[in-house]
Amino acid sequence: MKLLRYGERGAERPGILDRDGRIRALGSHASDIDAAALSPAGIERLKELDVNALPTVPEGIRLGS
Repeated sequence: MKLLRYGERGAERPGILDRDGRIRALGSHASDIDAAALSPAGIERLKELDVNALPTVPEGIRLGS
């Protein structure tokens, strides 16, 4: 599982990279890649997601830190 942040500087949103290298939006499942998302319980919730069912983020979007 590869978590990331994408979007305009200062307004980044959480995302996950799918097996094909596309960024998928995690906004409906995590407010940010923060302590809650990275906690053992948060990681378990994310592992249960069907990543391919998440919305795809447009190509070329800025990756955040």
